[in-house]
Amino acid sequence: MIVLNINGESRSVDVPDDMPLLWVLRDVIGLTGTKFGCGIAQCGACTVHLDGAAVRSCVLPVAAVGTKAVTTIEGVGASAVGKKVQQAWLDIEVVQCGYCQSGQIMSAAALLAATPEPSDAEIDVAMSGNICRCGTYVRIREAIRQVATGQKVAPQTLPNEAPNQAAATGQVLSFVRVEGVA
Repeated sequence: MIVLNINGESRSVDVPDDMPLLWVLRDVIGLTGTKFGCGIAQCGACTVHLDGAAVRSCVLPVAAVGTKAVTTIEGVGASAVGKKVQQAWLDIEVVQCGYCQSGQIMSAAALLAATPEPSDAEIDVAMSGNICRCGTYVRIREAIRQVATGQKVAPQTLPNEAPNQAAATGQVLSFVRVEGVA
């Protein structure tokens, strides 16, 4: 029997020592917010905090956790920084498909807890292990900046003209250029 501290609660699990933490969280405990992406710690979808540090749970054997505190996406909002990051994600409208976003939020929260006012280079390093197939990187950076500065950043929206007219003129919508759409 292994005893884990997950989101501030003690949880006992009867699993093999080498079972990845990801599968303990999802399949044994039922916390499904942490996602499986690649299984080789390259995409960041499985990111959780281990004593506040962002780690990839898909390759972390449960026995290696020991007495360290595990925080998942379900628990990150209990911290002041985690709550601010989640709110910034909503304010900036970061999410598209959402699959990677729990890992993105966990990495951003760990960065901001350790470095409250990160430079662009520090953001790049901290977020480099998280892949977003929808390409929401610009909005992710803006959400991180919002938490760091405390200044709300308005979500990028269409100009006040009709959407088709904006698209037909090749105006930038969010960070994607749309050309020739009628």
